[in-house]
Amino acid sequence: MIQVKIVNKSGHPLPTYQTEHAAGMDVHAAIDAPITLEPLERALLSTGFFIELPVGYEAQVRPRSGLAYKYGLTVLNSPGTIDADYRGEVKVLLVNLSNESYTVQPGERIAQVVVARHEQVTWQEVDALGETARGAGGYGSTGHQ
Repeated sequence: MIQVKIVNKSGHPLPTYQTEHAAGMDVHAAIDAPITLEPLERALLSTGFFIELPVGYEAQVRPRSGLAYKYGLTVLNSPGTIDADYRGEVKVLLVNLSNESYTVQPGERIAQVVVARHEQVTWQEVDALGETARGAGGYGSTGHQ
């Protein structure tokens, strides 16, 4: 387990795992008043917290599956990436993909954050790539069923 520094100015709980083996921590909306998202409308919502990740880690902002399934709310740039050198407030870009309006309440759990290791790469420019059975087969190339 790693430790991550966090400043919480939201007045709401820190991002929290809801179950023992959860990968994502639920994040609360740090808003002063309800915000209604009409169909296809998006809004950048405050969380009220700031983090300092260790080098080699990122935080991914992802949708909450229940909000996506029941109400059509999702994180537009999913997953949104918080880099180790970012020190601003973590925000959530929510979009309403349903046909009905949805009102986000202050303190509502609106997204989840997953902290994960990552690697940086250096490109090795070559003239050709190695052969595989799949080759250049892309979208749909492995069949429907």
